[in-house]
Amino acid sequence: DIDGVLTVSWRSLPGAVATVQWLRHEGTAFRLLTNTSSKSRRQIADLLTNEGFDIGFDQIQTAVTAAGRYLVDTYPGAGCLFLNEGNVAADLDGVTLVDAADADVILLGGAGPSIGYTELDGAFKRAVEGVPVVALHRNTRFQTDQGPALDMGAFIVGLEAAASIEVAVVGKPAATFFESALGDLGGDPACTVMVGDDLGSDVLGAQAVGIIGVLVKTGKFRPSDLDEAADDPDHVLDDIGGLPDLVRQLSS
Repeated sequence: DIDGVLTVSWRSLPGAVATVQWLRHEGTAFRLLTNTSSKSRRQIADLLTNEGFDIGFDQIQTAVTAAGRYLVDTYPGAGCLFLNEGNVAADLDGVTLVDAADADVILLGGAGPSIGYTELDGAFKRAVEGVPVVALHRNTRFQTDQGPALDMGAFIVGLEAAASIEVAVVGKPAATFFESALGDLGGDPACTVMVGDDLGSDVLGAQAVGIIGVLVKTGKFRPSDLDEAADDPDHVLDDIGGLPDLVRQLSS
């Protein structure tokens, strides 16, 4: 994961740059999997480069790119209403974006100041009419340098209850999201590690498809997460800087 593991508000966390350098030095293949929806892959790569990371945009898999593939495959030619804080249309290749009145499908991205009552109520009305709703993720909060901020998952819960629907999710913790990364890496789940600060979406989502899950106590992590979880992470680290030692331990 990126946000809360490598960076917070796009500022590198302790040990993060050195850990990525170590992975490269060891020849360990990796991908960055993120539900971040405010930036395109190229923008994310540029921000990480500015913080000292050696990352190419093709090493980043976002919920937005996953949504693009899903919409093209599942609703070919459909007009899509996309509610999202930030312009990431460049990563929705093949998807036609339209207003609420012309929508054949609704895509919910990340929450933010530009997504208000009018936009959410418009999506609700179309959902009641039978327009399918897809979401990038169900995250209820994300971490900023000013503290936690409310995310779209909090509104998805309300929309599902109000419209009596179930919203499909294409980003973490969807199994297809992790499986896509595994396919890209050519990796065996049992020999692959997923590191995240979100126990449910990052760690348990990965463990559900057989990947080794590692929870870091940075970003959005709260001690109560462990007490309230449906399952336990395979491993827990204070921060990403502890990953090299864990990988050596697992490899032996």
